[in-house]
Amino acid sequence: MSFDFDFTLEKVAACISKNKDPESWFKALAEHLPQFEINTPARVAGFISQCQHESGDFNLLQENLNYGAKGLRGTFGKYFPTDDIATQYERKPEMIANRVYSSRMGNGDESSGEGWKYRGRGLLQLTGKSNYTQCSKDLFGDDTLVEDPDLLRTPEYAVLSACWFWKKNNLNAICDTGDVVALSKRINGGTIGLDDRISHWNHCLEILES
Repeated sequence: MSFDFDFTLEKVAACISKNKDPESWFKALAEHLPQFEINTPARVAGFISQCQHESGDFNLLQENLNYGAKGLRGTFGKYFPTDDIATQYERKPEMIANRVYSSRMGNGDESSGEGWKYRGRGLLQLTGKSNYTQCSKDLFGDDTLVEDPDLLRTPEYAVLSACWFWKKNNLNAICDTGDVVALSKRINGGTIGLDDRISHWNHCLEILES
């Protein structure tokens, strides 16, 4: 399987212009996107544009959990129901992750440390031990990502995990329709950052079709 258009480093660099290492990303994208039939201008534009929004132009490959007390109350009020509890956790990302992600998504309780170990990583923020396990099994047939979660902070594994999510959610079919709203909802669960996602989509599509 290969691309059905001219996929070049220059085009990738133009798409992710705020990234300082487009060559590494081009190498990973060129190798892995066709394996998942992400091989037309629309499908590649959808992939790159959504990953851009989720990862700050392919720069942020792990979840930022450095919240103050007010942020914890506003974002994770269910887990920080009082100012006193929030104050105990503010600006302590590891503790925050272990509380917020404990006893769900395949993680152990707060003391297990798995909330932090399996926090969001990669281009589309793979989160939770169960997702790390399933992604690793499907891609490699073993527990590679469970044993070394930080692999998802490298271009190759970040791209692969995003491709896994893409295939699992049948996102190529949505890209073929050009429905960025539906694509965004499938990835994000809503329309947060929709204007930015649409802007990236239009920019990438113009470059890739040139």
